[in-house]
Amino acid sequence: MTSTPLRVGLLGASRIAPAAVIRPARKTPGVTIAAVAARDDRRGRRYATKYDIPTVHDDYQSLISDPAIDAVYVPLPNGLHGQWTIAAMRQGKHVLCEKPLTANAAEARVVEAEAHESGSVMMEAVHYRYHPVALRMIEIVRSGEIGALRHVEAALCAPYARFSDIRYRLDLAGGALMDPGCYAVHMVRTVAGAEPEVVSARAELRPSGIDRAVTAELAFPGGVTGRIVTSLWSSDLFRLSVRAVGERGEMRVFNPLLPQLGHRIVTRVHRRARRVEHLTRRPSYAFQLDAFAAAVRDGTPVLTNATDAVRTMSVIDAVYDAAGLPRRQPVPVPAS
Repeated sequence: MTSTPLRVGLLGASRIAPAAVIRPARKTPGVTIAAVAARDDRRGRRYATKYDIPTVHDDYQSLISDPAIDAVYVPLPNGLHGQWTIAAMRQGKHVLCEKPLTANAAEARVVEAEAHESGSVMMEAVHYRYHPVALRMIEIVRSGEIGALRHVEAALCAPYARFSDIRYRLDLAGGALMDPGCYAVHMVRTVAGAEPEVVSARAELRPSGIDRAVTAELAFPGGVTGRIVTSLWSSDLFRLSVRAVGERGEMRVFNPLLPQLGHRIVTRVHRRARRVEHLTRRPSYAFQLDAFAAAVRDGTPVLTNATDAVRTMSVIDAVYDAAGLPRRQPVPVPAS
């Protein structure tokens, strides 16, 4: 680690930033939260005071243009992620952008091209992927312990009854599939180590037409089947799990998303006693910030880069197509 801190600016006074970057930065050597910008200047100043952030910018553009900022965290509504990630990279900033990286795969490809052109580090904040629980479940499947993979599924369902929230805004690229569902898609892709085709999908909708619950059946190369179940509001109130079935056994993971709140990895192989594993409770967000800082300073490869996001968004687009729903669109950029 160098003596010069990685100075991070926050685009928006968001609810997720304290858990995702502010508190982890306090325990990560060489990373500091240096600035925040909010649409409401008074809110931005209250936020800065609460979290001891030294600089407040009047708007997002002035923050990404600030030469005293090295990297930008983008926790804005989904439909704004792509355009502000691109804008920040064009100002020479590294970017940690909340998931989903973009509204659809076409926009993700634009971000991918810009990341290659700019040379900036671009990380989609799929934080679970950096925790040892994720590494361990991949290791179990890849090791062949449960035999050749035959089926993989992920369920991310949690009730969210605040229907005025941006998660339920079609115009901001919301929906169950875009919110918890993007994790479910990423988890089955990651565990299978391959890209799926969407066989079928169905969605339960709010009156606004936004998806509150989605189920999709998938097919991976080699005859491996897959399934995702996700919801913000459904009869399936709470499920956070991954299951991988092989020829000789299976692995079940409880709470791979936020393992710091409690988790369990259970492996069963035919004719053997089941094995239960519990790993570290260090926050997934802390591991993610470590990885982001290492990528900026040392060029460490990014596991959740723009190319990875293109693949996730391609599956999401295909699920919406199969469910008969429109693909999400980015928020239009106002004419200058």
